[in-house]
Amino acid sequence: MQTLCERLGIRYPIIQAPMAGGPTTPELVAAVSNAGGLGSFGLASTQPGDMRELIQRARALTNGPINANLFIYPESRTPDDAIVDAAIDALKPYFSALGAEPPSGVPAPYAPDFAAQLDCLFDLRPEVVTFHLAAPEAALVGRLQAAGMVVGASATSPAEARALLVSGVDFIVAQGAEAGGHRGTFLGDTESGMVGTMALTRLLVAEMRDHGTSVVAAGGIMDGAGMAAAMALGAAGVQLGTAFLACPESGASPVHKAALATAGEVGTRITHHFSGKPARTVTNRFAIDSAARSLPYLPFPVQNKLTGGLRAASARAGTGDFMSLWAGQAAALVRDLPAADLMARLLQEYDTARAALPDLQGNG
Repeated sequence: MQTLCERLGIRYPIIQAPMAGGPTTPELVAAVSNAGGLGSFGLASTQPGDMRELIQRARALTNGPINANLFIYPESRTPDDAIVDAAIDALKPYFSALGAEPPSGVPAPYAPDFAAQLDCLFDLRPEVVTFHLAAPEAALVGRLQAAGMVVGASATSPAEARALLVSGVDFIVAQGAEAGGHRGTFLGDTESGMVGTMALTRLLVAEMRDHGTSVVAAGGIMDGAGMAAAMALGAAGVQLGTAFLACPESGASPVHKAALATAGEVGTRITHHFSGKPARTVTNRFAIDSAARSLPYLPFPVQNKLTGGLRAASARAGTGDFMSLWAGQAAALVRDLPAADLMARLLQEYDTARAALPDLQGNG
């Protein structure tokens, strides 16, 4: 069987996580791929025309493989006016605190057209395509593979991994509870998908043992020691997102990058109130207050569109109080290094961690 590196066309089994909303710039994606890993675009909220521009810009910067990640959004309908009005009213004090005008409604569409996004990918043919939030249809996976693209998707439980096997994906990202950003859970409730990275990795490795499907560990991995731990449990590779947020090539806002430095004190938490779907953020005023007050929120991704103006106003004001500061639980370990230097550091740390392991005879 091919190793993960052979399948993906990379030297090292390190995937830079696809982070939607701006962090995954062409410069970051290209730098990681040039350093021997897999650079990834988070294109969940990106229109096809912008997708084309981003991927083409990265192509001009690297000959390495590129991963394009899409969300498989649930079918969304505009909620009743009374429900929308209640959600808007709940946000008015926060808009007021920023001197911004709240929206009067939340008109559709709430996400890019998925079919149009796929058409763009079939045209540009990135080497890798991955999916989040649901299992892609087997027919779609087959079409992508027939066009020469390797296909992956995320799972937060063994049941979801089994569903992805039916889809026929080439590899599965084990998204542990420690991971930043949106939870990929699509079977069961939120709690059923809150399995820690190490436990989930081991569970999925056992599930996939006889199927030839690689497991990539993701969630809370920030350095080479974390990589070594995941690989020791049988992961074929690792996916790191938060670790790359502070890189100069990252498109994360200065406010977001500054918030990572506070994560050791304030921690991170899961919130539904930014987008309507559980996601992990650096703890801030809105995450705390919305939970304490049990604010009403709209279904995903309608809530995400509703809070877009609030998040933008917060960024303009230079405060992270009302921004979705997506980050994993180990965000305090982030390092402000160019992506290529961070890749080199990760590999050095991985080798050191492996060499430092004591043997079972106590002679290490």
